[in-house]
Amino acid sequence: MSKPTYKFACITMFCLSASLVGCITTTTSSAPGFKKDPEKAVEVRTQLAAEYIRKGDLDAAKRALDQALEMEPRDSTANMMMGVLLQQEGSPANMEKAETHFKRAISADPKNAQARNNYGTYLYVVERYNEAIEQLAIAGSTLGYDQRFKALENLGRIYLKLGDIANAEKSFKQALQVNPNSYVSMLELSEIFYLRQQIPAATQLYEQFVRLVGQKNQSARALWIGIRIARANGDQMGMQVLVNQLRALFPDSQEYTRYLQLQYSTEAVWK
Repeated sequence: MSKPTYKFACITMFCLSASLVGCITTTTSSAPGFKKDPEKAVEVRTQLAAEYIRKGDLDAAKRALDQALEMEPRDSTANMMMGVLLQQEGSPANMEKAETHFKRAISADPKNAQARNNYGTYLYVVERYNEAIEQLAIAGSTLGYDQRFKALENLGRIYLKLGDIANAEKSFKQALQVNPNSYVSMLELSEIFYLRQQIPAATQLYEQFVRLVGQKNQSARALWIGIRIARANGDQMGMQVLVNQLRALFPDSQEYTRYLQLQYSTEAVWK
């Protein structure tokens, strides 16, 4: 699997998490009540599949979704979930099938913002960035969609990938307006501001990020951003603490290698 796939796999599952529900594993579509209410049967099978995907049981998820789509082939949520499932499996044949199901989901319900978010994620993975932007922009502007901030985060990441810093900044700021605890946006904006040498703004956002995720739960990239911000602030002690943490937890990371390359450099901005 390519690197972009890894980067966005978690984002897809974040979108799914909002639709997961409680104990539904004992319900079967052969129950009498289901025959009277096929729509409910489709819903339960789809929810069950989401739970299976979350647990990594893709075969069981596929069986549940096959049953749901046999009952209602155009159900938007079931088609969306099938797209996510096939993308998760990741083989070329299933990746092609995944797009078909995402398109069916959106065709059946153009207002399904979660389907657009997941389809946008898929389009990012296959490097169709402009199409991904189109889908994520719709999801990110859908008021009432409870994962709207995630769509905006995803949108911001794509703009970063394309080097469009202005629109990336705009997307991350919108995500923070929707959800003030969007730690992804805090971190991304802190680096954007750092690279512009807007150090007070970068410092504020990075400190908010650390308070939210915890000092010990930072990725190599987060630590590297913190190291550079501490250096820009002349905070040698804080910088050394972060360097020690980066060396201890991520000694083989690109970030630590970059630190070793720059540690004696006098560049005004470490990139």
